[in-house]
Amino acid sequence: MRKLLALLLVSGIAMMIGSTEVMAQDGGDSAGGYQILKQYFIDGDWRFMSFVLICLILGLAFCIERIITLNIASANTDKLLQRIDENLKSGDLNGAMEVCKSTQGPTASVLYEGLKNADQGPEAVEKAIVSYGAVQMGLLEKGLIWISLFIAIAPMLGFMGTVIGMIQAFDEIARVGDLSPAVVADGIKVALLTTVFGLIVAIILQIFYNYIISKIDGIVNRMEDASIALVDVMASNNVFK
Repeated sequence: MRKLLALLLVSGIAMMIGSTEVMAQDGGDSAGGYQILKQYFIDGDWRFMSFVLICLILGLAFCIERIITLNIASANTDKLLQRIDENLKSGDLNGAMEVCKSTQGPTASVLYEGLKNADQGPEAVEKAIVSYGAVQMGLLEKGLIWISLFIAIAPMLGFMGTVIGMIQAFDEIARVGDLSPAVVADGIKVALLTTVFGLIVAIILQIFYNYIISKIDGIVNRMEDASIALVDVMASNNVFK
């Protein structure tokens, strides 16, 4: 996953550099939506807007990495419990543990910890499940702090661009000595465009963030249900001595 994150980051930065080079040469006469977006990027001062774009690239890289990881972690808990039950019915505790070890995802890891403590009684099993479940919860939420950081930083950078644009507008007024709209138009345009781009980046990342949170909640709920079901399965098959 680290290689994927690095690849996405390098690709995004390469695209940004290539786009800015093309932007510097473009006359902005093309009517396509992409060309219009590039022109707005230039008008908002691409040297400053690049920081907003970097937030988007990094944020999306973390989002994609989390989504891929969570999709891999989403196991069929009903099928997993059924296979565990089949092994326990035949008295094969080690076989049930092997089923968990061969299954990807946090649910299988938590159930494995529970089965490993079967000889110590149901209380020990529940304690092991709760303790290791907290560890798996932390792993599921890995990287979310960075996505939250980029969601917060992007609009801040946009608002900073707003302040810089207004400063440019007032500097131009002081230089020309005239308050006509033509004098302040460029500075105000920079101010508005940086704000818009910063908010757009924050909105995009917020949508992905909420989707990731919902995926984590779903996995945690299935993990808790499977943990409760495991204790019942172990009790019904007289695993506890």
